[in-house]
Amino acid sequence: MKPVAANLPYKLPPRLFDARCKACWLTLGALLLVMASFWSLDLQWRQFLSWEAARSMGRFLGEFFPPDTSPEFLQRVAVGAWETLAMSALGTALAALAGLALALPASRLHEGDAAWARMPTRWLLNALRSIPELVWAALLLISAGLGPFAGTLALGLHTAGVLGRLFAEAIENAPRGPADALRQQGVGHGRVFLYATLPQVLPQLLSYTLYRWENNIRAAAVLGVVGAGGLGQLLAFHMGLFHMGKTATILAAMLVLVALVDGASHAARRVLTR
Repeated sequence: MKPVAANLPYKLPPRLFDARCKACWLTLGALLLVMASFWSLDLQWRQFLSWEAARSMGRFLGEFFPPDTSPEFLQRVAVGAWETLAMSALGTALAALAGLALALPASRLHEGDAAWARMPTRWLLNALRSIPELVWAALLLISAGLGPFAGTLALGLHTAGVLGRLFAEAIENAPRGPADALRQQGVGHGRVFLYATLPQVLPQLLSYTLYRWENNIRAAAVLGVVGAGGLGQLLAFHMGLFHMGKTATILAAMLVLVALVDGASHAARRVLTR
């Protein structure tokens, strides 16, 4: 009597590289791109890792101590931190609303949906997210002026492109069963989306939004470099004047603010995905 294992189909392990393996060719292409990047860039590793560079960096870091902890300056830093937090929160909220509004025409809701606006809307989303926040802020400073308003709009425009694409993919990949059942009963498209599709994808949409808020708190801290308010504007001003003690205090405030937002966003996403 043959053992049971002998009756099972035997399959050889895959080769390390197979000409028909698409993942193998993709990996090979990525490795060639990395090698070409190292070859084309003038990377001064010897100078970067030299003892002289280490001494210069240590001397520069020593100028950050002690940080400026005067009450007047700490109050200014607190106001800047609040501006940065408000810019990121409001910019993300506006982007989530705009992204959801653009995600609907950018997605095919069912098999028979013509989705005539799908490609033009996706081109618009690509254009919004292809322009970095700093460039958006520099452009909007002309019309909105200096201050956090330009930074908020810059975050909103760039993030709307990112969230709109993510929202559209989530809507298209949602299970079609509940929506098809309502549609067969003669329910309109708007109610089908509200009662069948949206409840299924809402936790995913909220998770995407919170994750982008984490990114926007970092971006908002940098946007002030071009005059868009917040901690970044304080940082650009004092670093430009070589006030290294004040610069150290601002950098510490940035680290604390980013850590708090990351922790709150991570906890909220864990609650939503349970």
